[in-house]
Amino acid sequence: MATPIGNLGDMTRRAIETLKDVHVIACEDTRVTGGLLQRFSIVTPMLPYHDHNADRVRPQILARLQAGEAVALVSDAGTPLISDPGYKLVRDCAASGITTIPVPGASALLSALVVAALPTDRVLFAGFLPAKSGARREALMELSSLRATLIFYESGPRLADSLADMAAVLGAREAAVCRELTKLHEEVRRGPLTELSAAYLAQDTPKGEIVVVVGGAAQEQAAASEADLDQALRDALVTLSLRDAAAAVAEALNQPRRTVYARALALGKK
Repeated sequence: MATPIGNLGDMTRRAIETLKDVHVIACEDTRVTGGLLQRFSIVTPMLPYHDHNADRVRPQILARLQAGEAVALVSDAGTPLISDPGYKLVRDCAASGITTIPVPGASALLSALVVAALPTDRVLFAGFLPAKSGARREALMELSSLRATLIFYESGPRLADSLADMAAVLGAREAAVCRELTKLHEEVRRGPLTELSAAYLAQDTPKGEIVVVVGGAAQEQAAASEADLDQALRDALVTLSLRDAAAAVAEALNQPRRTVYARALALGKK
């Protein structure tokens, strides 16, 4: 079973009853979960389960489940399995024929999507971007042509640099920075990536859990057909070097330079 932990107000009656009824609660940090359990007079034993001990503890949890016990999985903040080792436990439960029951609660991902004021019909959750700028920009480039709202998790210390890379790769797309959602100090700031980047570079490091929601590529930014791209490159290569031709076609067709350059290289080898 899985149940989320956000602030105390996010606890549903079903979640409280679940935590009382199971045999053991698997949690990231017993200190955090212990405070929650005390608040609701829950005396169920706890078992630490987190990134550092997951490989060792997971077989113990599976053995207890196979013996007929009920186990609740909770996280320190947000919904279990989203950017934590919980999915491996559910994967192994499924492989062993053990039933997993979700107990809905607060979700930073969905809460941010609701308040971002951006399209919700097509969405891509990309988790945490790489920590280093070069790798982060490369990851963003791969997502740049998608006509889907992009959702990222980010930490306070990395937020300003991540927004700067987003602005550099994705341009002035509309975005929202959502911090501490469903909690006491909830904050949502909307605007073009360029403005948000400048604002967070100029202020102190924000605290708390952060979600960044970014608008997808516009209609004209959707990937050009391979035939159109190839023809444009062939025409440009008549008078330009490979590098200059790729740059010119990328700008003309509003396509990622890296993608166009790779295609130009491929054509050059034929």
